[in-house]
Amino acid sequence: MHNPKRYVSRLTRHTLALVLAGGRGSRLHDLTKWRAKPVVPFGGKFRVIDFPLSNCINSGIGRVGVITQYKSHSLIRHIQRGWGFLRSELDEFVELLPAQQRIETSWYEGTADAILQNLDIIRSHAPEYVLILAGDHVYKMDYGTMLAAHVESDAEITLGCIEVPVDSASAFGIMSVDDDLRITDFEEKPENPTTMPGSTDKVLASMGIYVFSTQVLFDELLRDQARGEKSSHDFGKDVIPSLIGRRRIIAFPFRDPLSGGAAYWRDVGTIDSLWQANMELIGLSPELNLYDAEWPIWTHQEQLPPAKFILDDDDRRGMAVDSMVASGCVVSGAVVRHSLLFSKVMVHSFSKVQDSVLFPDVDVGRHCQIRNAVIDRGCRIPEGFCIGIDEAEDRKNFYVSPGGIVLVTPEMLGQDYPNGL
Repeated sequence: MHNPKRYVSRLTRHTLALVLAGGRGSRLHDLTKWRAKPVVPFGGKFRVIDFPLSNCINSGIGRVGVITQYKSHSLIRHIQRGWGFLRSELDEFVELLPAQQRIETSWYEGTADAILQNLDIIRSHAPEYVLILAGDHVYKMDYGTMLAAHVESDAEITLGCIEVPVDSASAFGIMSVDDDLRITDFEEKPENPTTMPGSTDKVLASMGIYVFSTQVLFDELLRDQARGEKSSHDFGKDVIPSLIGRRRIIAFPFRDPLSGGAAYWRDVGTIDSLWQANMELIGLSPELNLYDAEWPIWTHQEQLPPAKFILDDDDRRGMAVDSMVASGCVVSGAVVRHSLLFSKVMVHSFSKVQDSVLFPDVDVGRHCQIRNAVIDRGCRIPEGFCIGIDEAEDRKNFYVSPGGIVLVTPEMLGQDYPNGL
């Protein structure tokens, strides 16, 4: 292997990535009432699904299928608008795979069933390897190194994993490994997990990232299908545990390529975790570097004017401190502190926004106070309105998370949802 880059590029060129993007994300409450979880806005200008898609492109994987199901209109529109720049002449694409009942007469019953029902499409692309990804996690990862590890370890299946505290294990699929990282046990969301080798307080958790040698994937999906109602047809609950002892299944620990320590990976599946992950971006040296020119995050974005801050009176000064403000925003005689404003947010005079995330097209009227909130797209906050000030009052009209974050949607305000959620 004299040229590692060429070796990895050969592997990525013969890989088909499938992004599972049909999940509802019920823990995000009203944010996913009319949109799929992977298309929830994140980071000021992106959607969550932009991160695994960007990882594919940056890793040299140019063949990607996005499997959709739940309320997928805004997701489909985002993919069509933002991911049409690949060259079909070079066999590059991001292809939408809506649920079509191609094999069964039912909709997708689980993650494994979603792949099974697209077997004919996978066969038509004839990949050597199939990379299966979740569409609802935020991270930057070079999948080429995982593919190389898969081939070099002579694995049939490789699972991406991260180290998490043992008290968080009940939210993940947890694996046990031997000294060669071969997985010896796998349990979905265990109450009493086995800690990883050399540690008493960490476990190896599945990231929902799988590399399959293609024929192995076909064989195992058909085997799972044959179990009928005995299986829920899910990778984490059924397929992966059934592989232990029968297949050579290897763990691939996801680590920071520079430090070798724990890498950035966030499941933004709750209001608290979504708010926290956005707040982390505002910090002095955030773990997730959105300004990394070597690993850009691609997305669809409108052509908008720069953000604007106007008025400079003592009692009415347009300003933002310790904040991220996207294009098209106007802060007019208002104060924004430690907050993240997506595109085309308007904040009018005498208002204060603090520790909050405002999705695109939010309009904050005069004399408003907003704290510790996530404001959904298109909300028009009436003049003099207070959010995050009186919890008892907030609970009457909005959703308040266990961490005290207030979620506000247009529907809660008696307003219509905008186009393009």
